[in-house]
Amino acid sequence: MSEQKLSPLLKRFFTDRLFKQLGASVHTVASYRDAFRLLLSYANNRLQREPTDICIENFSVSFLVDF
Repeated sequence: MSEQKLSPLLKRFFTDRLFKQLGASVHTVASYRDAFRLLLSYANNRLQREPTDICIENFSVSFLVDF
């Protein structure tokens, strides 16, 4: 089973889901952006992987609880 990169999923989430489907405000988008920045920074430090190399499979329940 191949790993699915997180970066294209995030891009789709912001462009398709937040903007197109939900019509989210700039403040909502900024909140999500900031939260994902924190998550990716944490993942970079803990997993020693660049954000572009992080896969959705890297986020186990224990990883997210620790975050």
